[in-house]
Amino acid sequence: MWFLSRDNDTGALEETREIRPTFGEALRFWTKLGFISFGGPAGQIAIMQTELVDKRRWITQPRFLHALNFCMLLPGPEAQQLAIYIGWLLHGTRGGIVAGVLFVLPSVFILWALSFVYAAYGNIPAIAAIFYGLKPVVMAIVAAAVVRIARKSLTHWLAWIVAAAAFIGIFVCKIPFPILIFAAALIGWGSGLFSKRVTSEPLAALTAADTHRPAGGLPLRALRIGLTCGVLWWLPVLIAGALQGWDGTLFKQGIFFSKVAVVTFGGAYAVLPYVAQQAVEHYSWLGAGQMMDGLGLAETTPGPLIMVLQFVGFMGGWNQPGALTPLVAATMGALLTTWVTFVPCFLWIFLGAPHVEKLHENFRLRSALAAVTAAVVGVILNLAVWFGMRVIFPAGGGIDWIAIALGVVTFIGLVKWKWDVMGVVIGGGFCGLMLHFLRG
Repeated sequence: MWFLSRDNDTGALEETREIRPTFGEALRFWTKLGFISFGGPAGQIAIMQTELVDKRRWITQPRFLHALNFCMLLPGPEAQQLAIYIGWLLHGTRGGIVAGVLFVLPSVFILWALSFVYAAYGNIPAIAAIFYGLKPVVMAIVAAAVVRIARKSLTHWLAWIVAAAAFIGIFVCKIPFPILIFAAALIGWGSGLFSKRVTSEPLAALTAADTHRPAGGLPLRALRIGLTCGVLWWLPVLIAGALQGWDGTLFKQGIFFSKVAVVTFGGAYAVLPYVAQQAVEHYSWLGAGQMMDGLGLAETTPGPLIMVLQFVGFMGGWNQPGALTPLVAATMGALLTTWVTFVPCFLWIFLGAPHVEKLHENFRLRSALAAVTAAVVGVILNLAVWFGMRVIFPAGGGIDWIAIALGVVTFIGLVKWKWDVMGVVIGGGFCGLMLHFLRG
């Protein structure tokens, strides 16, 4: 579909095209995304920005930011929720289900295999070498995301101030993520300044695009979705309790991680301290060192960083198998933990997205969500700096010049030459493996 949007600084008219893919085309992309979604939320959002907005043009930039703003306000992994939202926009409920499932499915199997190798045999040097090559590539992907999103969203002087304040607030002052996001939303809502420059173009895009209007009205749809997701969410937990006992590890994991899924505002980094404390000190599912190793595995595998919870569930079953074998208990713990972590994401999106689509013409809501976008730029910059420091200055060593070189080359390639993300990820892992063999 075609629509016109006006550049507020130059007054020029820009013609933008939004291409609606077939379900098969979308299915192939979501499958690919599940294997290349490295880099935590910032990297994953960057990949979707590059692939869906810049290259394929399946969704316009304003509509992408509109969906991202809403997902940032929800508990749970915002990148997966963004995929569900976009899948729903493109192909309705089945599109959202396919996008959300395929976003995490490859990482479920990959992390399960790595968890088993870790628990049974310890670390394998060749795998560690591949992860070493991936880290600077991920750093470059995140940095490129900051540049790309900032160029397209910080179009007002107040947006720059909000982005800078968000970065300082979370990086220097350690202000919790939810407080920053809601503060930005209040600034946008109260000032209304964002609506003139930042959201006049998004409104044009959103009103021009087709929206899914649920049959039977929103209340009936909400009841149906709530009941369906509620049963899917809690039935495996109850089955685990009935089979292993209500005091067994599986039932406790189902209850604990269900609570975590409801309070994980701010992404994995915000909730991991709480999870680590409870899993290590209260439940004794794993040790503190194992928790750190699990975080390292999750950071260097595709999928959301919150996948580290699957590792916790795996190790909990492995260390406390009860009447089951360690591998069976660990596998069941990993699957149950993953299930109760991600099923709520579908509930939040399928319940909230239709309302958000209906309210996109609200003057103050547009301004509030645009302010959230500005704050997100600062938050992503914080993640880029945090991740970059860990890559460039590894624990127990000096400056890693090889990582810097690989990261700089990748960043230039992504920004200037528009390198394909999948090729970059594969190339980074290959470079790490080659360095391992050359070092002997």
